[in-house]
Amino acid sequence: MGQISVEYDLNGIEGLHLITLQKHGDERGYFMETYNERDMKEAGIDIRFVQDNQSLSAKGVLRGMHYQIRYPQAKLLRVVRGSIFDAVIDLRKGSSTFGKWCGVILDEENCRQLLIPEGFAHGFLVLSDYAEVCYKCTDFYHPDDEGGIAWNDPDVGIRWPIPEGREELIISEKDRKWPGFRQAVKAIE
Repeated sequence: MGQISVEYDLNGIEGLHLITLQKHGDERGYFMETYNERDMKEAGIDIRFVQDNQSLSAKGVLRGMHYQIRYPQAKLLRVVRGSIFDAVIDLRKGSSTFGKWCGVILDEENCRQLLIPEGFAHGFLVLSDYAEVCYKCTDFYHPDDEGGIAWNDPDVGIRWPIPEGREELIISEKDRKWPGFRQAVKAIE
């Protein structure tokens, strides 16, 4: 493989991969390829992306846990500036890890990307003063197809690393209203 190394099936979850990019730096700064289709195919990852997204969020912002029901999206996510705790929940019926969650720190220094397969709920919590997040998707956003799971659902039990000095998280009204895991799963059957 050229410019990437891959940790396959992160936390035992099939298809969830942590990709580390190679950064070339000197006194001028650095250069890295953030996506190379040939390197991905050599790594056994053959995915077609159709949309790129970017967000900027302040410390303590929690976005998630989102998914699309009829038009599921795989995502390749990285942090351009700052630091986040990125979390996913496996919603794939029949998967041996159905309902299992995984979380990783992604930041501008560690040069890591998280490849999230279709069939996962996804969200992140900003740990730094600000975080700029970029991600590729395999399907377009369909607002009428959006679903979500409560970020703090006890049945899932995600252990969010709440940033120091941030007692209350900043969560959108929509994200505060998502149902728990069990109720969400019944709705997508």
